[in-house]
Formats: sequence, C-alpha cells, structure tokens
Amino acid sequence: MTAEPVLTPARLAAAYSYATYRQLIDNLLAEGRTTGPNQSESLTHYTQLNVQRMERLDKTTKLLPELATAAAQVPGHYEWLVITEGWCGDAAQIVPVLEAVARASGGRIRTHYLLRDENPDLMDRYLTRGGRAIPKLVVLAADTLIEVAEWGPRPVIAQTLYWELKNQHLPYEDLATALHTWYAKDKTRSTQQELLALLRRLHSPAAA
Repeated sequence: MTAEPVLTPARLAAAYSYATYRQLIDNLLAEGRTTGPNQSESLTHYTQLNVQRMERLDKTTKLLPELATAAAQVPGHYEWLVITEGWCGDAAQIVPVLEAVARASGGRIRTHYLLRDENPDLMDRYLTRGGRAIPKLVVLAADTLIEVAEWGPRPVIAQTLYWELKNQHLPYEDLATALHTWYAKDKTRSTQQELLALLRRLHSPAAA
C-alpha cells in the first residue's frame, strides 16, 4: 500500500460499471468470444457458465444483516476497483456479492471494473504468490484514489482449498469443479464475512 493514487481519475472514469461489464461479456459471447487476448472454445464455454452464475447470484444473494448495516454506515466514500475477466469462474461467484454490498451502501461505495489483461501494470501490483489471480478488489478513498484496503482473489477457505488441489496436480476441470462445488455449498457466506471484516476496518479510526 502506498500514499500515491492507484490510478488517475480519467482511468477510473473509463472503467466499466457492472452493467457495462456484463454487457461487454454478452456482446462478446454473441460473437463466440470472451474477454482477453486468449480465445478458445473452452474459455467461451466457461464464460457462458459464468453469465449463468452471475445471473443466479444477482437474483439470490442476500446480504448478512450486519454486512448490509456496515455498508450503509461506512464512513466516507469509496471507489471499489475490481480487476477481473469474463472467463474467470471465481469472479462470477464474487462480483455479484460486491455489487450487493455497493447497493447496500446507499452510494457510499461505487464499483468499477477493469480487465486484467488490458491493465497489466495495475494487476502486477496485486499479485498472489507471484500470479495474476483474479478477481482482485482494491478499495480506494474516493477523494484521493489512494488504496486503503485490498481483497481477493478468493475467500481464505477457498484459497486454501485451491492450493491444496493445485498441489495434488489435479486436472483443471477437476479443480474447477471442486471449487465451484465449494462455492455452491458456501452460498457466499465466506465472501460476505470477509467483506464485513474489510468494512469494519474502514470503520476504525486507523483506516479513516
């Protein structure tokens, strides 16, 4: 974390809203494509699944009462910068929850989406074990665009599971299936609990 703005106001303004991010994905799928420079049938298939996941979670995500309250009462205003891609399954499981928190904030939190592979300079500031794991949430003070917190790419329990499976050298399909099974059973609870902890840090004098 530095005392310098993470990005310029112009660059933030050029980021996607959730609605335009979703529209971009839909438009690309209509062309048989996905976001990013790498294109394949498998990535397009993952993207189609992710649209279904986001649509379902947009409709079914119900915030924990304490998380909704913390969002509504968060001091000050924040820009939530989300680094993501349409083909990323973890992003599909998480970004609807970020949007639900932003809505609950009553305008105190605004979300902005940037694509990982179009913004390598930003992504490389938030590597996970040296890798460009997404989604990545960077919380910026609205008046300065200085980072005050960051989160991602997964809840801690899911991240631990990921590395356990990775170390077993499972085929990607098996690893992805195990992760999405975990997300389905968890029902966004772990993501919400960690976002609640993040908001509580913003409530503390040290984070103000």
